[in-house]
Amino acid sequence: MAKVLRILGTRGVPAGHGGFETFAEHLALHLVARGWQVIVYCQGERSGPVQLDGWQGVRRVHIGVDESGPRGTIVFDWRATLHARRAHAAEPGVCLTLGYNTAVFCAWLRLRGVPNIINMDGIEWRRDKWGVAAKAWFRLNEWAGARLGNHLVADHPEIALHLARIVCARKVSTIAYGAIALGNLSDAPVRLLGLEAGRYMTLIARPEPENSVLEVVQAFSRRRRGHTLAVLGSYVEANAYHRAVRAAASDEVRFLGAIYDKPLLNALRLHCSAYVHGHRVGGTNPSLVEALGAGNAVLEICCETCAVPLGSGTKRSAIDNGGIKCGLILASRMM
Repeated sequence: MAKVLRILGTRGVPAGHGGFETFAEHLALHLVARGWQVIVYCQGERSGPVQLDGWQGVRRVHIGVDESGPRGTIVFDWRATLHARRAHAAEPGVCLTLGYNTAVFCAWLRLRGVPNIINMDGIEWRRDKWGVAAKAWFRLNEWAGARLGNHLVADHPEIALHLARIVCARKVSTIAYGAIALGNLSDAPVRLLGLEAGRYMTLIARPEPENSVLEVVQAFSRRRRGHTLAVLGSYVEANAYHRAVRAAASDEVRFLGAIYDKPLLNALRLHCSAYVHGHRVGGTNPSLVEALGAGNAVLEICCETCAVPLGSGTKRSAIDNGGIKCGLILASRMM
């Protein structure tokens, strides 16, 4: 009988939104190729009956919700958890919950004896964008997830140390992110965007305060660089922070929008001169790991829980620019 894994906590596969979706896609395809039955819960935009289908051997459970934003995510996670609990009775397996944002719902899995591994992600309640009520919700769910999960996964040693203050350290395993090494990619997609290989830096992040996008754009725009800063992400006029970032930009900053096309993203990463990483909260960000996979030099703001543990092929040096401590990572291709 095939082993069964149910993946909860993402918007679904194929990936099109962020790091957890990318991880879910890679893991699901990897396990399917080795004979596993992998079920991924996918969030839809309209409420209705649960829909089942398949994608590259992965079984998908589509659950639609009418609500949008965080409220929609909470409703989706609740319904997905209930479905996984019922499905386990007919087809026993293991659940993998990605993130702890609604970990209180995992109590239903624990009560039914459904094995559940939780990837605890970063320290969400530290994010500047959340108000008091939201931060309290995330702290509650971090506590609940740490206790309700049968085992916990941390993507960084500092996250593991943080979790060990809540539960026994033996309950936590550290599994670092990896990335595919890039090479021999044409720069044609880059040129179509009006960029010149080796003459631009990339910044790939959600435009939020804790990702330091405004500080990066301000610092870059202080003087002429003879270089372009290519900023990826969705910026909307209705958002005050987004407007501030755009207002701070010189004419050497290009806003390319949200790009999820993988060949284009890979080309942008491979042919840039450096990747700028401003994340100050959370665990290891996949964009940083993928930049190292492209052999990029990386300029990062130092953050214990965000920095990638480096291997022998990389070097890190410290930079202090205007009171903001940064680190420069030089990957092997740049050395």
